[in-house]
Formats: sequence, C-alpha cells, structure tokens
Amino acid sequence: MTRLELSIAWRYLRSRRGSRLLSLISVIAIGGVLVGVSALIVIMGVMTGMQTDMREKILVGSPDVRVLPYGDDMRMTGWQPLLEKVRVFPGVVSAAPFVSTQGLVRNLSGYMTGTAVVGLVGANEPGADVTSIRKHIVLGDFSLAREGVSLPGAALGKFLASKLNAFPGDTIVLLGAAGLDMNAATGAIVPRADSVVVAGVFETGMYEYDDAYLFLPLAAAQRFAGLGDDVTGIEARTTDRWQTPAIADSLEVSLNAPVRAVDWQENNRSFFQALKLEKLGMGVILLLIVLVAAFNIVSTLTMVVVDKTKEIGILRAMGLKAASVRRIFLFQGMVIGAVGTGGGLLIGLIVAVLLEKYRLITLDPSVYFIDHLPVRIEFFDVAIVLVASMLVSTLATLYPASQAAKLYPVEAIRHE
Repeated sequence: MTRLELSIAWRYLRSRRGSRLLSLISVIAIGGVLVGVSALIVIMGVMTGMQTDMREKILVGSPDVRVLPYGDDMRMTGWQPLLEKVRVFPGVVSAAPFVSTQGLVRNLSGYMTGTAVVGLVGANEPGADVTSIRKHIVLGDFSLAREGVSLPGAALGKFLASKLNAFPGDTIVLLGAAGLDMNAATGAIVPRADSVVVAGVFETGMYEYDDAYLFLPLAAAQRFAGLGDDVTGIEARTTDRWQTPAIADSLEVSLNAPVRAVDWQENNRSFFQALKLEKLGMGVILLLIVLVAAFNIVSTLTMVVVDKTKEIGILRAMGLKAASVRRIFLFQGMVIGAVGTGGGLLIGLIVAVLLEKYRLITLDPSVYFIDHLPVRIEFFDVAIVLVASMLVSTLATLYPASQAAKLYPVEAIRHE
C-alpha cells in the first residue's frame, strides 16, 4: 500500500466532526472480534487444562501399562516369568505386580464404607516407582508398615480417612468376600475380616482416589483377596507416556501368553474422547461469535462505502485506481480484525492466568473429580484462534472493498 492509501484508510476509520456513528460502529465491530477471541482463548485453555489435569491426576495412581489376564476372576498365575520379561522389554522403565479388589472398611466405632483395595510392592523393592502415588503422602508415610506393630500398614485417601476418622496409628478393619465362612449355628455367611493399622494418608486432588482408595502391602492384599501367591496383574512405567500404546501392543505380542496389555489411554478412552469432543464443540460454538463480528465488519465497511461514495468518486476522478480503493477498505477491515484479535488475545491470556493462579472458579470434587477449574494455554490452540480470527476478519472485507472499487467516478460524484 502507498502512503496515500494508508492515510485515506486511517482517515475513514476515524470519526468526523458532526458524525460519530461510523466510529461507534467500528468500535462495536472491534469489540465483537475482541469478545470472540478472548472467549475462545479462555475456553480452549479451560478444556485443555481439564484434559491435562485429569490425565495427570488419573496417572497418579494408574500406571502407563497394565498386563492383565483374561477371564472374569482377574487372577494371574505364574506371573514371575512374565514380570521379568516386562522389566527387560524395550521402552519399559520399571514394572511390578499388583493386586486390585473391592471391600468394606470399618473403624473401631462401627462406621463402615466401601473401598477399593490395591496391593503394592514395598517402598524399597523394584517397581515401587511405577506410579507417583507415594509422592502424595500428607500424613505419616507410605512404607505401609508401623514400627513395633505386627499388623500390616495401610495408606488411605484423605477423604476416606476423614470419613473413618482414622489417621496414622489407628486400627481399622477390612471386610472382604474372599474365603467366606458360614456360621454353623445360624447358617449366616461370615465375611473375612482383616485388621490393619493406618500408616499414612495421601491426597492426589483426584476425588475418586482420595475418597475410596486404600493401599496395602502386596502380601496383605493377596491374603485379603484370597489369591494366595497369585496377583491381579503387572503394572509398568514407560520411557515415553505418549508412546505407550505402541509399547503396549508390542509387549502383548512378545509375551506370547494369555494376557492383554492395556495402556492408560485405552483404559480411559471414553473419558478423554468425551473431553476432546466437548472441546471441539465449544470451539465451534464460540467461533460463531467471531463470525457475528465478521458481519459487523461487513456492515461497518458497507456503511463507510455508502457514506464516502462521493469522496470515492472524486478520488477516482483524480486518478486513484480501483485497486487502490479496494486496498483502502481491505486495510480498514484488517485493522479492525487486528485490533480486536490483539485485544482479545491480551484479555484472554490475562483472564486465563487469573483463573489458574487464584483458582477463581471452584468445583465440587464429588461431581467433577477436581476442586477447581484448571486452565492451560497451548501455543497451538492460541495460534489457531488468531489465524482463524484474522482470516475471518479479512474475508469479511472482500465484499465492501469490491463494491467500493466498482464505483464509477461520475455516478459516485452525483450520489446524494
């Protein structure tokens, strides 16, 4: 663009004395783009933050890969050779056996609630670092043992410990369905009862873990679940979490046994797919705000063309080319789009940072699994929003710019 074209375009963007209508409409058009871009950035950040936060919290107590047996009994026999194969498999950092079962837990006052019982290897044994659950202890320790106490130790979630009013040093009773006995006198079924002592309390921020999970030493969990020397499966940590699906597929083939390898993405596929779909839907819906702003740009520039028809005719009569007139109005639309996009970017980033830093929006963890609205800004998402906004704003200028360029000088001068 020439200096003359820029000067004329800038003059048309400003209001003139006696008429502030066009200036107001230009501000409204800029505001429409600004609101759309800022809303898109915040919502995309929230959806990405929820995906990331939920993924990280799920993986606190869930490994990258689980090797599980087929069958409804979820019982893996002869697991020691499989464990050695998993440990030396390329891409696997560490592996360990685990036990997973359901039961009831009761405090000494008689209060009872359901719990998910998980058996893990000791803190100093190979494979103890498969998950990061041990790093989230807030009371006591995760050694699952108490000095001078013969009972096995247990680590409870924060909310579960609060419900039971059981903290490090307190004794609780686990009730399970394995090895059920029958009372010879009454014929009633007597559940298995194991006493354990609370060794520690953990907090992950994931409501499901904190409210229902209880961790035991592997041997104690095997006894409680009635598995004998068997386990539920083998869990493993990989070198690259995003390569886990490929590692799991190769691992399943290499083991050559009646087992299946389930990676963390497959284990939570429906949940993460729902989040992705929700993010896409929210993005499309909010993009409509930018499209509405684009119609504002079209109407604004069309009114400018109508208002400046006589001036455009004089400029054309003085030798200004049609291409120059087109560029003048294209520049106006691009300025509106750029200012609105830039302002939206700034406001969106500020709002996103404030939401994440000060946790302005709290959530009920029993419903949403998380206690606040997480926000995570990804460069790729921001780039898509900015490019889409500028593209829509630029396309919106094509029609009024073309109409202005088609004006004949004589007819434009005669225009009233």
